[in-house]
Amino acid sequence: MVVEPVRCPHCEGEAGVAYGQTATGKPRFRCQNEHCERRTFLRAYSYQGCVPAVKRQIVEMTLNGSGVRDIARVLQLSPTTVIAELKKRPQPCSTSTKPWSKAAVPRRSR
Repeated sequence: MVVEPVRCPHCEGEAGVAYGQTATGKPRFRCQNEHCERRTFLRAYSYQGCVPAVKRQIVEMTLNGSGVRDIARVLQLSPTTVIAELKKRPQPCSTSTKPWSKAAVPRRSR
């Protein structure tokens, strides 16, 4: 019998152990690395939009100037999946240091 180590797709560590099943019966695994950003994962996803490598590719294609429908067509995903993944990404902070709240704006003297 050959034992194959389970690699975590997020931290690339080999500290994965069995952690039950999904509702469809696929085995779920848990990463034992305490510094891993996600704790549970699947080895084989039924929808490619859930694969971490495809999610990274969505962001890379967006940064290269591809549109949502173009990305969806190339990666064979739903445009809704592409938009949802892009909404999850943090927005770049602006370089402006101006205060935007009304409380920070000084009042005029009369």
